[in-house]
Amino acid sequence: MSPPISVRALAADALADIALSGHSLRDVADKAFPRLPDSRDRALLTALLNEGARWWTRFDAAIDKLLDKPIRRNEPVVHALLVIGLVQLEVLELPAYAAVAATVEAVRELRRPRLAGLVNAVLRRWQRERETLNAALDATPATRHGHPAWLAAAIARDWPEQTESILAAANREPPLMLRVNRNRATREEVVGRLAGAGQTAELHPWLADGLVLPHSTDVTRLPGFDQGDFAVQDGAAQVPADLLGLANGQRVLDACAAPGGKACHALERANVHLVAVESEAKRIPRIRQNLERLGLRATVITGDAGDASGWWDGKPFDRIMIDAPCSATGVIRRRPDVRLHRREADIPALVAQQARILAACWDLLVPGGSLLYVTCSILRSENDGVVAAFMTGRSDIVATPLALPVGQPTACGWQVLPGDGDLDGMYYALLRKR
Repeated sequence: MSPPISVRALAADALADIALSGHSLRDVADKAFPRLPDSRDRALLTALLNEGARWWTRFDAAIDKLLDKPIRRNEPVVHALLVIGLVQLEVLELPAYAAVAATVEAVRELRRPRLAGLVNAVLRRWQRERETLNAALDATPATRHGHPAWLAAAIARDWPEQTESILAAANREPPLMLRVNRNRATREEVVGRLAGAGQTAELHPWLADGLVLPHSTDVTRLPGFDQGDFAVQDGAAQVPADLLGLANGQRVLDACAAPGGKACHALERANVHLVAVESEAKRIPRIRQNLERLGLRATVITGDAGDASGWWDGKPFDRIMIDAPCSATGVIRRRPDVRLHRREADIPALVAQQARILAACWDLLVPGGSLLYVTCSILRSENDGVVAAFMTGRSDIVATPLALPVGQPTACGWQVLPGDGDLDGMYYALLRKR
């Protein structure tokens, strides 16, 4: 068993892994939680890691202003601890005396006692000069909103009128949204059960299966979770089931299925024969777990959606959904570590993969059938760019006009930007085969 450790020391070690070594926040948090038996400590760790990842770009730059010589390379954990210290002071607004003292003590726990004085001096200097330092950090969009410079520039290029609102929305805590399994319960029944457990929930105004909870909570402890009455799913991810035009007896393909939320929603909507394809074998168990808990059945296959030769049985599909691998730039508010791990150089390869999957899946669609192309990206190159290039020179494709209560039309589809209707950012293009 690992020895006891304070939340701040554990958070610094974990944040260094996330920001400087490329590990996912979810994986790091899952590994760290067992070392903190107290639920309050786990809640503080969650806040420190989420806000540390969200504001890393800002406070990483701030630390460079506060140090004569950077320590990022030689002492990455202490550098991350300094970010944790600034998060406590500026974002969580913890009492300064307690935040500074606990952070300095964490240096000793991390076996860096010689750096305790440096950490104390940096945090004290921040307190003295915070107005000047914050003003300097607010002067550029990247550090003002905690986005890497390339992404802030890409958003400004693609969405010049909405840039500030997009960047700001990515830093607001999203609501917790549930999707009620209409095979098991009605929305009103679930709301009543939650109210009995002291949990407030409201019917989403236009998503037929959606509920909105004001704050995050451990959903596994809510009444009805084990029975499959509902699943966690942002409202933007609930839209595809509405757009697909599902009906009993259809043959449906979910081409990039993990973790299975959209596939499950389709099965809750109609009695369809659904084939869920996922290229990463390690993600298949999660699909099966979700299907089992919700009482649903599908054919789950490990395979490459961009090359059907290894898994397709030759029977065409009436409906196809491609939730394409993408930059995830529309879901940064829920996955703050995306902004640390995604690189501008990643985009061309993602676009090529999206185009390959779209072309391959189109050949599996029956004439008269519909294919829904979805990404959780807000970058035009991954969205209209991919769809328009695919449609060029083809006479067998008709782009179906879309209209949702939030978001805006694009040349080929519909874009919901982060914060529109308090949803995640997501793109949809519905293509019908002549």
